[in-house]
Amino acid sequence: MLAVTESAIRKSFVNCTQGEAKRMAVPKDLETRPWDDLDFLGWRDPAAPQRAYLVTESEGRLVGVVLRAATHQTGRARHSMCSLCLTTHLGDGVSLMTARKAGPGGRQGDSVGTYICSDLACSLYLRGKKRSEPRMPEPLPLPERIDRVRTALATFLRKVAE
Repeated sequence: MLAVTESAIRKSFVNCTQGEAKRMAVPKDLETRPWDDLDFLGWRDPAAPQRAYLVTESEGRLVGVVLRAATHQTGRARHSMCSLCLTTHLGDGVSLMTARKAGPGGRQGDSVGTYICSDLACSLYLRGKKRSEPRMPEPLPLPERIDRVRTALATFLRKVAE
């Protein structure tokens, strides 16, 4: 992914108002992000941990979506798998993230969801820059895994835009 600016990030969101995009908490460390290792930029809102944001390049333009993490039961050890990068995590490592649909559907309350790494670091897990436990061996070479993540992300974004 190419490095992006705060202004470009705020303009990219398709499922929130311009006012909401203007008020959102954008990461302060954009200049130090490992852009060459990212398929998308994802972050949680430090003031509202259930709110998350995802920005990526799609069809030649920057597209951002506001996500909301579902709350889940604590106290039970469980294994979960991210739908994007297929990384397995123990406990709270994967969250159901829902996105309000863009346009009329979103204004009526329609949303779509998928299971994503809770820290939105799928790209780093995929490339071995971050590790999760338990770790499952991945038979596909890295370029094919990257394509798989990008395809899954594009499919999710199409559902948000419908």
